[in-house]
Amino acid sequence: MANDLTELAKADERQLIEATFRNGSITAIGVVVGFSLGFLSRWSALPGEWTPSDLMSVTLITLGLALQIKSLADLLLISSLQLKRYNRSIWTFLTGLVLVGLGVILAIFADLLGFRGIVLQG
Repeated sequence: MANDLTELAKADERQLIEATFRNGSITAIGVVVGFSLGFLSRWSALPGEWTPSDLMSVTLITLGLALQIKSLADLLLISSLQLKRYNRSIWTFLTGLVLVGLGVILAIFADLLGFRGIVLQG
């Protein structure tokens, strides 16, 4: 029984993806990271006072961006050709993407509800 589990784990580690498939993922993630960085840098350059809703939004966006960058860095490693590592990197990226999206949505709704953050005034 233990030998079967060991062999199953080894077989799982040997499953590889094509390098060209991974390269496409790296390109797509790199573009999204670039847009996220651009949004955050534009936001930080806006004049005015930050409100608590701005701080909550920028926190979500920053955490999401950190996960996106971690995912990109993980995919640049040769070991990311293993299916298990590749899938983990993609889930890390998607989690980061959701956090960035939630931060942007929070900023929009805060502005619509009258909290008047600096995000949408620039």
